[in-house]
Amino acid sequence: MYFVSTRGNQRVTGAQAIVQGIASDGGLFVPETFPKVTEEELNAMLAMNYPERAAFVLHKYLDDYDYDGLKGACERAYAQFEGGDAAPLVKIDGGLYILELFHGPTCAFKDMALTLLPYLLREGCNICGIKEQILILVATSGDTGKAALEGFKDAEGVKIMVFYPDDGVSKMQKLQMCTTGGNNTNVLAVRGNFDDCQTAVKRIFNSEEHKAELKGKNTLLSSANSINFGRLAPQIAYYFSAYLDLVSAGQIAVGQTADFTVPTGNFGNILAAYYAKQMGLPVGKLVCASNKNNILTDFIKTGKYDVHRNFYKTMSPSMDILISSNLERLLYEISGRNAALVKERMDNLAKNGVYMVTTEELKRINESFYAGCTNEEQTVECMYDFFCEYGYPLDTHTGVAMNVAEEYMRKCREAKDPKDKTPLPPMVVVSTASPYKFPQDVLYALTGNDVKDSFKGIKRLNLLTAMKVPKSLQELRYKEPRFKAVADTKDLYKEVLHFLDAGTEGIVAEGAVKKRVPRKKAE
Repeated sequence: MYFVSTRGNQRVTGAQAIVQGIASDGGLFVPETFPKVTEEELNAMLAMNYPERAAFVLHKYLDDYDYDGLKGACERAYAQFEGGDAAPLVKIDGGLYILELFHGPTCAFKDMALTLLPYLLREGCNICGIKEQILILVATSGDTGKAALEGFKDAEGVKIMVFYPDDGVSKMQKLQMCTTGGNNTNVLAVRGNFDDCQTAVKRIFNSEEHKAELKGKNTLLSSANSINFGRLAPQIAYYFSAYLDLVSAGQIAVGQTADFTVPTGNFGNILAAYYAKQMGLPVGKLVCASNKNNILTDFIKTGKYDVHRNFYKTMSPSMDILISSNLERLLYEISGRNAALVKERMDNLAKNGVYMVTTEELKRINESFYAGCTNEEQTVECMYDFFCEYGYPLDTHTGVAMNVAEEYMRKCREAKDPKDKTPLPPMVVVSTASPYKFPQDVLYALTGNDVKDSFKGIKRLNLLTAMKVPKSLQELRYKEPRFKAVADTKDLYKEVLHFLDAGTEGIVAEGAVKKRVPRKKAE
């Protein structure tokens, strides 16, 4: 299978797409055609375990990789997950389910892909005959950074540098990143928000001058963000697995649809579900859930993408994003794969901060997507009510998703003919992080108490919920941070060069992030 740029100027193999990360014209790699999964193949996948399902889906796209190698990599990656199941589907009530994607090494859904990406990158280099050192640059709003660091630390022939918004991630997320080991890692706080980090990293990737200078240092750039198809592809697999688990549970038969609600910031996670649908998975509606930074909700409802709005720091920081990179891939599909039009819109976004799709394109979006948003108070109320009713603690991002999912299901029930007794399609809410990654905010939502210390928050949350504390978070308490540096966006490339020349030598701890202003509990 070949991959093409959303902006039209490059066609590469799967291995080349993963190694390169981003197209030379600044576009994102997408499959030239979507591979199909038949009903017969879906039935065959019912008997597979999760690593086998993941390998099956991956090989549909990455047919230049050896299937047995992919299968072995999936087995090794998902053996690191606690509990024996990488992506368990938990029944809540009736047709409501939660897909838990937080049992990996860093307790966030990014582990589903980033435990695999080192293999995909190394093998991709072997397939392409690449001998240069790989430098991975990552912009993160919290979870991607640690997951990428954990996946690539001490990897031979690879260096990884992570940029996160200073005072724009949770204390636990920052501690996870800044305590990472490995002699090939670096973490840098950036003055600004996630969009500033992401834009600055893209600027480095798109600079021919920078790439030439790095080539002189025998170094090639790559990415572990979801702009890299190697990040996106493994995420497609868990939508197949969740659907098959619904079938195995007798909730649906093969061929019947299921709906998914996804908390969304950079649009990669929900895009993976859309790709699964394009492959033939019977997906009904994809519900895009936003927090107070509701730019995606507005876009899906109106067709206008406009970054000229307030940026909010919320209790769901991984969703505090105004420029959703993966939306470019959706624009490519709904425009009829019009690369010139996509480039025009991306240029408009970069220059003017806005673009508009046509009425027909908006119709195509709304055929697959529904969008809703929730503010902080609504999220807190949802988390509290859900725990009271089901005894299940939601993290702050999943709280956003659950609130929007309940809104969507309520509208579906109201719109249904009273004489129609057929049940609604099952709703799978994608849970993207462990509640213990945000213990203070979750505890506040459930009890109304503000706890200043994260680890005291974890202890109290454990006493309240009896949910097992992930080992990786327990161990954080006894680790000292390694990384201190803070930089302006204009200086990021200079910091990259310093890292290549001097490594992590001399980088020390920075201290705690700024404490959140106590909130009043929602009535």
